[in-house]
Amino acid sequence: MAVVLLVSTIATWGMIGLIWLIQVVHYPMLALYSEALPQSAAADHAQRITPVVGPFMAIEGLTALALMASPPDGVSWILMWLAAALLGIALLSTIVFSVPQHTRLAAGHDADAAAKLIKTNWYRTLAWTARGLVLAYATSLLL
Repeated sequence: MAVVLLVSTIATWGMIGLIWLIQVVHYPMLALYSEALPQSAAADHAQRITPVVGPFMAIEGLTALALMASPPDGVSWILMWLAAALLGIALLSTIVFSVPQHTRLAAGHDADAAAKLIKTNWYRTLAWTARGLVLAYATSLLL
């Protein structure tokens, strides 16, 4: 299970890099570009981001389940469940907050939707960052 934890940690830190890039660079640009090219900006985002984040998210989900069921020796089950809960917060906020704003932006430029997308994406950004720190700590226990 140590290898599963390492894979989970690597995938999570990949997502952390991506979510911070999305938060600081991409979503503010999307807010501006969606005004000039409303439908294509939102459609391009959805089409291009999915193949990038999808594998990381799939690996995270599968490894989170495995680690909850069987934590590595020397790593508390509490850490694995906390890491999974943080992933749950990130994914739930994606469904509850991000998807509706992306849907609104796909229908046409909506400055309010863009602002809400940027604001509520902080939930995901912070949850993934916290998850990464928990997993990094858990991984360090194996060294």
